[in-house]
Amino acid sequence: MTDEPTPFRLNDRNLRRLISETARDSERVYLTPHSTQRMRQRKIDSDQVLDCLRNGVVSESAHTNFQGNWQCTLTRLNAGDEISVAAALERAENGDWIIVITVF
Repeated sequence: MTDEPTPFRLNDRNLRRLISETARDSERVYLTPHSTQRMRQRKIDSDQVLDCLRNGVVSESAHTNFQGNWQCTLTRLNAGDEISVAAALERAENGDWIIVITVF
């Protein structure tokens, strides 16, 4: 018998809640170089990304990525523009982190 806990499957609702709660602290949101490049190209600012993470709806269902983190895409209407953010939730010993993969 192993002492390792069995990982649980997150559904869209629970992943969205965890991302929203984590994004309340903007210092826990990591923008990848790719996502900042896309933000510049598409004229999307960090406030719009944070609003999407905090208040968006899931437009691509929760799934695990190749690194084992839970990932989904959130979408939100902000200032007349529909913003979508692909983000992963990384669970670490020092708390949860959000990794913004891309923005469109």
